[in-house]
Amino acid sequence: MVRSIIWIVDMTHRFRRDLTKSDAEAKMSKQKLQQRMKEQYVDISSKKQWVECRPGQRQKSRKRIRKKDDSDDEDGDDLMRKTGNFVGSSDSLPKGIIRMKKCLHANNDRPSEDRLTTAQFHPSAQVVMTAGLDQSISLFQVDGKTNPKIQTIHLEKFPVHKAQFSVDGEQVVATSFRNKLFYIYDMMEGKVIPVHTVRDLREQRVKEFEVSPDGESLLLTGTSGYLHVLTMKTKEVVNSMKINGNIAGVAFSHDGSKVFTNCEEGEVYIWDMRSSKCLNRFTDDGCVSGTSIAASKNGQYLACGSAAGVVNVYSQEECMRQNNPKPLKTIINLVTSATSLCFNPTSEILAIASRADDEAARLVHIPSFTVFSNFPMFQRKTMYRAHRLDFSPNSGFFSLANNKGHAPLFRLLHYKNF
Repeated sequence: MVRSIIWIVDMTHRFRRDLTKSDAEAKMSKQKLQQRMKEQYVDISSKKQWVECRPGQRQKSRKRIRKKDDSDDEDGDDLMRKTGNFVGSSDSLPKGIIRMKKCLHANNDRPSEDRLTTAQFHPSAQVVMTAGLDQSISLFQVDGKTNPKIQTIHLEKFPVHKAQFSVDGEQVVATSFRNKLFYIYDMMEGKVIPVHTVRDLREQRVKEFEVSPDGESLLLTGTSGYLHVLTMKTKEVVNSMKINGNIAGVAFSHDGSKVFTNCEEGEVYIWDMRSSKCLNRFTDDGCVSGTSIAASKNGQYLACGSAAGVVNVYSQEECMRQNNPKPLKTIINLVTSATSLCFNPTSEILAIASRADDEAARLVHIPSFTVFSNFPMFQRKTMYRAHRLDFSPNSGFFSLANNKGHAPLFRLLHYKNF
C-alpha cells in the first residue's frame, strides 16, 4: 500500500491553474474555488450549461451544391452548433464505407506524457475523459475543433489502469495496477476520495471493474475467477460469484439484470445479478483463450474476443437458451489478440481493436457483419496501438486511448447528434 497519498487535490496549485480565469482570481480562497467547481459541474446533471447536450432541430433539407468534403465539414459544424438531443439518425447505417471525418485529438489541449489507458465520453454532457500512466485524469469539452481542456486531476503515485464515469456522470472511479486502493472523484464536490479498504473484500489489488447500468453497483474482477459486487453507496461487498478459471472480460446486459463473463480458458458464463446464480455456461466457438467481451445496447448481440484475434458475435437470446450456441458471425480481421470490444449506442457498429499491434482497430457494420473499408482512415500512423474504445452517447463521435498518449477523435457523419 502506498504510504503517502494525496487524497484531495491541492487546491492552491493544480485546480487553481485549471479554474482561474484572471490574475484577480489568483487569490481566490479555497472555499470559493470549491464553490466555483461545484457551480461549474452542477449543470452537467441538471442539463442547463454549455457542457450539456441541448436539444436542437435538424436543418431543413436543401440542395447540395458543394463538394462532398465540404458537405461533410458542414455536417460536422452543424453538430457542434446544436450539440444533439439524444435522438439518433432515423435512417439505418449503410455498410461498405462509413462517412467520417478525423478531428483534432480529443486530448490535444493536454496530451498525456505516457500511455493512455482510458478514453470515455460523458453519459450526458459533451465532454470526454482521458486517463493513463502519467497519473492523471483529464476532462475536455468536445467541439471537434480545439477540444479545450476543462481540468486535470493528478493522483500521486497512481498510474491509472482504468477510469469510468458513474451512470449519472457526477463521479469518476479510477483504479491502478498494483493497489488495493482506488479513487472516487466527486465532480460535484470537487474532491478526490480514496477508498483504502472495502469491507469483506479479500483481494490484493483492485484493477478491472464495471459500473452497473442502474448505477447502484460496482463489479470488481478479482483473482481465481471471482467477481465481487459492491454497492456504490457504501462501497462494501454484497455478493460474489466465481467461475472455473481466470476472468478475461466482463459485460453487463443493457438493463443490468445479467452479467456476461469471458474467461481465459475460452468459456462464457451468464450470471443473474439479483440472485448471483449462473444462468448458463458455454464454450466460445473455436476459442482457446478468451480476451474480451461486449454486449450490445439493444440486448441483441454478444461479442467475444480471443487471443487469436477472432471475434465471435452471438445472439444473446441463443446464448441464454443453448449450451452450444453458434456464432451469427465470426470476424477474423484482426491478426493479434482482440483486447478491446465496444458496441455503439444504436448497436449498428462493433468496434474491435488489439493493443498488440499498430493500427489494429476496425469498425464492423451490423447486421451485415462486414468491416468498413475506409477505417482506419489514413495509411500513416494515426492511431498507433489502441486500448479502450468508446462512442459518444448518440454515436456522433468515436475515440480511443493509444500508447502514444493521444486520444484520436473521429466524427461519424451519419449520426446527427453527439
